[in-house]
Amino acid sequence: LAGGIILGVALWLRHDSQTTNILYLQLGDKQAPNTFYVGIYILIAVGAVMMFVGFLGCYGAIQESQCLLGTFFTCLVILFACEVAAGIWGFVNKDQIAKDVKQFYDQAFQQALVAESETNNGKTVVKTFHETLDCCGPDNGMRAITPLWREDLCPKKDFMKNVFQSSNCHKKIDELFSGKLYLIGIAAIVVAVIMIFEMILSMVLCCGIRNSSVY
Repeated sequence: LAGGIILGVALWLRHDSQTTNILYLQLGDKQAPNTFYVGIYILIAVGAVMMFVGFLGCYGAIQESQCLLGTFFTCLVILFACEVAAGIWGFVNKDQIAKDVKQFYDQAFQQALVAESETNNGKTVVKTFHETLDCCGPDNGMRAITPLWREDLCPKKDFMKNVFQSSNCHKKIDELFSGKLYLIGIAAIVVAVIMIFEMILSMVLCCGIRNSSVY
């Protein structure tokens, strides 16, 4: 059940409309940075393997098999080690993920301002960011010095409100990925706690079977 919940959360994050709209963008020959998906794929793999390993442990407990319970324990130790490694990787790269996406947005934004050729898709990329995140323009420093506020780049709802009141896109990108990474962190902690209890219980059962008078 825990594996199924983790798998469900991971699939929901993988197919979230905001992240997919942004991370599938392409600026010329350059693909949007999708390092964020590494953590999602790890969660998907852990969830799927947990479901299989959970079945293995349940069957081993029913059959009172030391071999199956020992295999269950070994699989849990490997999964736990992978999860800890993934958590350390995510903590180290959490700021870099948002930074890479912001750099991609800034490049598209600059191209959208100066491009005259229809072959340049910078404007399309920028408009996708603006409409998906409900923002308008990069950070406040660039907003102040750039004669940019062309109505064709911002959401159509209220141009003047977009210019003076909307959040800048750098802030929105930070909020988007920090929120998603926060959910991944919670899921990882829940999985780790469950795994610890599973390892303890499997060893207790294994020792109990070994010391049983039946064997």
